[in-house]
Amino acid sequence: MDNKENAVNEVTMGDAHGPSKATKETATALKEEGNRALHDNHFEQATEYYTQALALHPTAVLYSNRAMAAIKMENYGIAIQDAEEAIALDPGYLKAFYRRGSAKYALGKYKEALRDFKHVVKVHPRDRDAVAKLRECEKCVKIAAFAAAIQTEDSMPLSQTINVDAIVVEDSYDGPRLGPEGGEEGMAEGELGVTPSFLEDLTERFKAQKLLHTKYVIRILLAALRLFQALPNVMELRTRDIPRTPDAEAGREEGNVITVCGDTHGQFFDVLRIFEMNGKPSPTNPYLFNGDFVDRGSFSFEVITLLLAYKVAYPSSMHLVRGNHESKSMNRIYGFEGEIKHKYDEAMMGLFTEVFCAMPLCATIDASVFIVHGGLAAQDGVTLADINKIYRFREPPESGLMSDLLWSDPQPMPGRLPSKRGVGLSFGPDVTNRFLETNGLKMVVRSHEVKEEGYQVEHDGKCVTVFSAPNYCDQMGNKGAFIRFGPDLVPRYTQFQAAPHPPIRPMAYASNMMGL
Repeated sequence: MDNKENAVNEVTMGDAHGPSKATKETATALKEEGNRALHDNHFEQATEYYTQALALHPTAVLYSNRAMAAIKMENYGIAIQDAEEAIALDPGYLKAFYRRGSAKYALGKYKEALRDFKHVVKVHPRDRDAVAKLRECEKCVKIAAFAAAIQTEDSMPLSQTINVDAIVVEDSYDGPRLGPEGGEEGMAEGELGVTPSFLEDLTERFKAQKLLHTKYVIRILLAALRLFQALPNVMELRTRDIPRTPDAEAGREEGNVITVCGDTHGQFFDVLRIFEMNGKPSPTNPYLFNGDFVDRGSFSFEVITLLLAYKVAYPSSMHLVRGNHESKSMNRIYGFEGEIKHKYDEAMMGLFTEVFCAMPLCATIDASVFIVHGGLAAQDGVTLADINKIYRFREPPESGLMSDLLWSDPQPMPGRLPSKRGVGLSFGPDVTNRFLETNGLKMVVRSHEVKEEGYQVEHDGKCVTVFSAPNYCDQMGNKGAFIRFGPDLVPRYTQFQAAPHPPIRPMAYASNMMGL
C-alpha cells in the first residue's frame, strides 16, 4: 500500500488535455489492486485503492467498481452516488445502471431499481442475468402493489384468525412437544411447557438440522407476540432486579449482570457458542439481543425461534430489540423469507412478521445505558418519552424517528451527515453527548455494523458498537463479541471466534438478486 501511495505522489497530472500517461498507468495499477482486494472480500481495502485511482484519473469503471465494494459493505447510499457519477461520465456504461439498480433494490426501492434493469435489458436483451433481475424486480413491485391493495384497516391479523388447535401433530413426529394442547390465554410463566428440558431438546434438534413441528412453532410465536405487545418502545431494565443466585453450571460470579449481544444474522452455531461461554439464558443470567437476528445466515429460523422460546420461558430474562432486518423488505432480499417458505410456508412467515412488528425499539439499563440497534435521531431534543410515543406495530418507514433508530450509524466528526447506507443518518460525538445529556444517560450501545474485533468504542467512550456474528457471512474474518453490564455499569467485553457449522452457505435461501 505504501509503495502505491508513493507512486501516486510521484506522478504528474499532465496538461489541460488530461492526465499524463504515467498517471493513467498508476491509476490502472491501483484499479487492479482494488479488483484483487474486491475478489478476496477485502472491501474496505478495495475502496481505498479505487479512491486513490479516482483521484488520479476518474473513470466510469472506477466509480462502478467502488459502487460494488459499497454494495458488499451494505453502504447503498454511497453505491448509488458512485453509480450516478459513473453514469454522468459515461451514460453508455451499463454496469453503472446495474449497480445503481442493485443498490436501490437492496433498499426496497423496487420501482426505481426496475427502471435501471429495464434500461440494461433494453440494450442487452439476451443478458440472462439482467433479465432475471428485471423479472425479480417486477415480481417485487407486483407483490408490494397487491399487499397495498388488500390491506385495509379492518383486516384481521393472522395471529387472531389462525386455529392452532386444529393443527394435528403426526404420530411420526419425534421432536420436542409443548403443552397444554389448549390455548395459552392467561397462562402463567412456563405454563406453555417451554421448560429447561424443552429448550435443551429444541437446541439439540436444531443442531441436528431437524425442524420443530408447525404447531409448536406457532404456539411459541403467539406467546411471544403477546409478551411483546405488552411492552413499551423503550424497555427499562434494572440490574437490581436480577437474582443474585450463583450459576454453578457456568462457574460465573453471582448475578446482577446482564449480557448484551449484537447482530447474530442467522448464525445459530455462534449463538450457541455465546451460551457455552457465558451460560444459557435464565432468571439469574439474563440477555438482551440487539436486533438483526435473521437474514444472511442460513440458520435464521433456528436463531430467532430459540431466542423466542427463551423469551416465552423467561419473559423477564430474555430481551429482544428490533433491528432493521426485522422487516419484510429485508427478509425478502436477504434470505429469511425464503428460508421460512422452504422450511414451513407463507403463513408462518406472516406470523414472524407480526412478531417482528411488535418488538420493542430500545432499552435502558439502570436508566443510564441506552441500547438501540442503529443509532440516534436526525434532530436534537429527542427524549425517551418521544420514542415511547412512536407507533411501532408496522413496517419501518423510510424516514423519521423510527427509521433513524433502526438504521443510523456513528461517525467520528461532529454533526450529522447523510447515511452511507441511503437510509438513516450518520451522527457525531456532539450529537451523542447532547442526546445523553437530554435524557440523563451515560452511554449508547448499538450494533448494526460489522467490527473487526467484534466491538468498537467511539465518541470518547460514550458510544459502543457490539456485533455478535463472527466471520460474518463466512467471509469477513471478524471476531464476535458480547458485553456484560453489572451494577457499576462498566462494560466488560468478551470476544470469540466463529464456530463450525454444517455446510450450508450463507444466503442459501436469499433472493437471486445481485449476489448481495
